[in-house]
Amino acid sequence: MNSSGAGPSAADNIYFPGTVSLLQDLDKKLMVLLRDGRVLIGILRSIDQFANLVLHRTIERIHVGKKYGDIPRGVFIVRGENVVLLGEFDESRECMAGLQEVGVNEILEIQREDTRIRRETEDRRTRALRERGLLQYSLVESAHNEDF
Repeated sequence: MNSSGAGPSAADNIYFPGTVSLLQDLDKKLMVLLRDGRVLIGILRSIDQFANLVLHRTIERIHVGKKYGDIPRGVFIVRGENVVLLGEFDESRECMAGLQEVGVNEILEIQREDTRIRRETEDRRTRALRERGLLQYSLVESAHNEDF
């Protein structure tokens, strides 16, 4: 709104390219997806020219299937090169997602089991492809798999 309260001013509609656009998101709750797959939710307190972020009251959210758990992380500094996706977090839509919140220990155990199953499935798939000659051994893998 402009100073007269009549509606949005022209300055409100300006788009800033690059990391400068993040200035509009200061003091807003954001969700950040990192390169390693972690999801952080926190209040953006500071940024720099490299898109390094300082998040306040941060939680790490772990999703497995229709369940999720939140791990409190506090103040979190994120290197800009590790950010894959960043967006404003709408808490009003969170409850409409149909997800069930569980405790930290429970979601970590579910995540461990899910990771184990995925790894076993991938190992079986890789073995089957190799047996059919559709995947070749790399030198590193063959040295790692040899029995001494």
